[in-house]
Amino acid sequence: MTLLLGATTIGLILALLALGVYLSFRIFNFPDITADGSITLGASVTATLLVHHWSPWLATVAGFLAGMMAGTTTGVLHTKFKINGLLSGILVMTALYSINLHIMSKSNVPLLNEISLATQIEHMGHAAFHAETDVNLFGWTVGVRDAAMLLGVLLLVAMVGLVLYLFFRTNLGTAMRATGDNPQMIRALGVSVDFILILGLALSNGLIALAGALLAQYQGFADVQMGIGMVVWGLASVIIGEALVGSHRIGLLITGAVMGSVLFRLLVAIALRWGLNPNDLKLITAAFVFVALIAPALLRKLKSAPKPGPA
Repeated sequence: MTLLLGATTIGLILALLALGVYLSFRIFNFPDITADGSITLGASVTATLLVHHWSPWLATVAGFLAGMMAGTTTGVLHTKFKINGLLSGILVMTALYSINLHIMSKSNVPLLNEISLATQIEHMGHAAFHAETDVNLFGWTVGVRDAAMLLGVLLLVAMVGLVLYLFFRTNLGTAMRATGDNPQMIRALGVSVDFILILGLALSNGLIALAGALLAQYQGFADVQMGIGMVVWGLASVIIGEALVGSHRIGLLITGAVMGSVLFRLLVAIALRWGLNPNDLKLITAAFVFVALIAPALLRKLKSAPKPGPA
């Protein structure tokens, strides 16, 4: 049960990554590779500030803002300097590797002895459950920290998803969605497509960095290598979510991205429990995304293929 709770909690944290990837890949159709560096940037900024005894909330917000700056840089390179979108993300991601090392001053920053959101949520869990170590949850005996973290992260992700849904119902959010669908029309209406794209990439990478900030506090460390392959992970979560909800309504797609992230993490945890070599994890993830990307086209071809007539 502890394994499932931990996997679900990490899946919820990485749902913020999935929402960020959904913004860039699905709303704008922008292949933003900045994500691999942004998630580490959020973790490194937050961890460094926690080591310097900042408030966990302020440190987490600082990680989110740092991710927004990274996304803004990618957007400026693409819109103002006319650099290819994919190359813009690669440039920023490459630069962020060195920036993250400078921020942390080393490759790994431990947080086990620091006050973080995880420790604060654990203290609230002790007070709420009136228990010191274990608590009975639906007939299962689980650790107070695991149960409290699951509920705390679930509440936070639900709030972020709700805010994102309400944002997309505003005039600015509607313009952002329309920009991804038809930039020529938005430009004809007098809206700055460059500004909308920069804002969207900033918000996308802010969410991704927020995932990194929370992940570092939950795991108890920030590592310079923790972002490798995360953009593929986010894309896999989005694809699973779209398959689960089967709808193009924005509220359901946001919910689907969260569900996809949790389900994907649970599948990975179960596979590791059954003996999957951890060294093969990235390979399996890439193969899964490949299959998920080509499957819709293959299914359409099979449905439209002419059926053989009677002999």
